[in-house]
Amino acid sequence: MKKIVVAIDSFKGCLASKEANQAAAEGIMAVCPDAEVVQVPVSDGGEGFLEAFHGSMGGTVVELTVRDPLMRPVTARYLMGTDDQGLPMAVIEVAQACGLTLLRHDDASGVDERNPLVATSYGVGQLVADAVRRGACHIIVGLGGSGTSDAGMGMLHALIDSFARNGRWDDVDALRGVRFTIATDVSNPLYGVTGAAHVFAPQKGATQADVAVLDRRARMFAEVSARHFGYDRSQAEGAGAAGGLGYAFLQYLDAECKSGIQLLLDTIGFSHLKEHADCIVTGEGTADRQTLMGKLPMGILQQSGGTPVWLVAGRIADRDALLHAGFAQVACINPPGMALEEAMRKEVARQNIALTVGALMKREWTIP
Repeated sequence: MKKIVVAIDSFKGCLASKEANQAAAEGIMAVCPDAEVVQVPVSDGGEGFLEAFHGSMGGTVVELTVRDPLMRPVTARYLMGTDDQGLPMAVIEVAQACGLTLLRHDDASGVDERNPLVATSYGVGQLVADAVRRGACHIIVGLGGSGTSDAGMGMLHALIDSFARNGRWDDVDALRGVRFTIATDVSNPLYGVTGAAHVFAPQKGATQADVAVLDRRARMFAEVSARHFGYDRSQAEGAGAAGGLGYAFLQYLDAECKSGIQLLLDTIGFSHLKEHADCIVTGEGTADRQTLMGKLPMGILQQSGGTPVWLVAGRIADRDALLHAGFAQVACINPPGMALEEAMRKEVARQNIALTVGALMKREWTIP
């Protein structure tokens, strides 16, 4: 009997990790009904991060009304659970409160709410504050999918509003003793040509003029903060994640930065889950050279321990580089010539994943 571990990232705008995994499992069972299929919802810190932790470690999902990037009320969710020592722990996905998907953008109608000059991470601070009030001793924060580029200033203002007696950061005593871990696959600094504004703000609606303003604003904030604390973490890995939210957690909350996928895999005990597996199936929407730069499938490959890893994706580029990196199979789920609009339909994507994984099994193990 074959044992197959399925750990596929979300296909953004199409399938959640759990849905992609289920489609692959159906493809496996269709050609090998007696296979043992272990499904592992995964995320590297962005979309699906909360769901991945909930599916693996349980806990209670808390719903809370917070402010979205434009300060409108929105219902956000985070996870309360316990760590391996039984202490209260929270898992927050920042996109729940300041995600780009919360802002309307429709070229056909001309509606575009994206504006990183005004978009705020205030709602993230509200989630953190609520978790602290509920007793969280350790807060894991998934940084990804944000629609903001405010260097975390909005988040910090929310914490001041929630806890400070005199409206000053130095009065925020409630956070002392709370440990923070930020999860991201982004290594960019806060500012500069490879910083948050230059690299990520354009996809959040920023013009080149906006980018210059945002970068200057982040630099000034970092300089003021460095003078206050006596140290500067603006150039640390992960500082530029989520529009600079990473910096705010690193500088103001002394957070530890970890690879999102490695943190998740360690937390859920992936090394145990993959024991005696014949192969691991992973994937993402687009697989190319960027996959090799710390994205989720690469994290899976690095923890495979020699188990063959099959990579499936909606779009494949740089196939030879992916194979050279160690993926045993690299397969595009979409037939040649299929229109993007059709490929992005949920049921079409599910069927294509199932058919592709089933075909890989037949080819690899000569199943009739």
